[in-house]
Amino acid sequence: MEVYEYDYVTEKPAFPGGDSQLMKFINKTREYPRSAYERGIQGRVTCSFVVNADGTVSHISVIRGVEPSLNREAIRILSKMPGWTPGRLDGQAVPTRVVWSVPFRK
Repeated sequence: MEVYEYDYVTEKPAFPGGDSQLMKFINKTREYPRSAYERGIQGRVTCSFVVNADGTVSHISVIRGVEPSLNREAIRILSKMPGWTPGRLDGQAVPTRVVWSVPFRK
């Protein structure tokens, strides 16, 4: 599968309602792992994923993790996202790689 980089497409993929709604979705869906919370572990888990031409999300991976339980939680959250508006190149919907960070703060 050919995947286009975010900056390469003419129309960027978009979460329903934009970036502010994506942050609301993350904050609503996030379940801070108890052991990490109790040990005061916090930070941003930076992930990469593909928004496919049909708007579904796949190929989620951690680029820069914090701690295994937080990394797993970030992947879980992103895997539950609703469909996106796909990226477009010359009017054609194309698979596009997106990078996003999931914050964990006490």
